[in-house]
Amino acid sequence: SSKTFWTTTGMFPQELIIGFPKCVKISKVAIQCYLVRTLRIERSTSKDPVGFEQCVEKDLQHREGQLQMEEFPLPEFEATYLRFIIKSAFDHFVSVHRVMAEGT
Repeated sequence: SSKTFWTTTGMFPQELIIGFPKCVKISKVAIQCYLVRTLRIERSTSKDPVGFEQCVEKDLQHREGQLQMEEFPLPEFEATYLRFIIKSAFDHFVSVHRVMAEGT
């Protein structure tokens, strides 16, 4: 829902894990967030959310008063879980408004 979002508790790093019903192939991940400075995306193919490996890490541009919209084209890989780690921020609290994964 565009009316909901996830917010941090003020300390960093913070993480958000998204699980899929089964292992899927992902070719692109996109995120809409606010005040995130450094974001890392990791994946796991395990049955449980363990054994993560880094896919990408990026410093995002600060957009005063606007959502940050970032796309991460990735070489097609498999994942059962995606972990989004907010390593640092432009303020004490940040928010994640939407996460999208494309693939099969």
